[in-house]
Amino acid sequence: MVDEPLFGITLTIGAYVLMSTSARRWDWVNPALFASLLIMGLLWLLQIDYSAYARGGDYVTFFLGPATVALAVPLVKQIRTVKQQLPAILGGVLSGAGVSIVTAGGVAWLMGASPDVVATLIPKSATTAISVELANGLGGVAGLTAVFTTLTGLLGNLFGYWLFARCGIVEPVARGVAMGTAAHGIGTARALQHSELEGGLSSLAMALTGIATAILLVPLYP
Repeated sequence: MVDEPLFGITLTIGAYVLMSTSARRWDWVNPALFASLLIMGLLWLLQIDYSAYARGGDYVTFFLGPATVALAVPLVKQIRTVKQQLPAILGGVLSGAGVSIVTAGGVAWLMGASPDVVATLIPKSATTAISVELANGLGGVAGLTAVFTTLTGLLGNLFGYWLFARCGIVEPVARGVAMGTAAHGIGTARALQHSELEGGLSSLAMALTGIATAILLVPLYP
């Protein structure tokens, strides 16, 4: 039964629906994080090999592409704001992508990490499809890059708006651009929960961050 694709599909969707329902009752429950932890816990507890789960999980992953493209819908609805705020948006994306590269690579280097580990970490704020390819080109470990990219998104989803509140950041444009730049798709999903404006700008920032990160990393290619 666990070798069938239906197992992975059912487990993934069921875990997320369960945690989404729980989030309506308890605000501290983050559906993406807790669904991931639930799936990992069940696989470990039942001694199910990840490859068996991935047979169905890969089907779910396939639909991430169309789901990402669908983020263009809220962006198009906010096109007037985008035109008005374009210089600020581009400035935020470029500075955010640059800071992400420098801090991730710098901290790893200062802690004595090897060049391949540094190369694995520096593209982490780009969306997964882009960060994995960048890590491959830089000589990093693509599998670990995917993990760090996902963790970056989850952390942004969990703490992004908490940090905005603590810093007194209430401007929707600033919050949307920050979420998309720092936490890519998972952060954009959280921004959409707050407003269509923030979600649309976050989806734009996510796409621009992928492009900016790829360009900024060109000098580091072997």
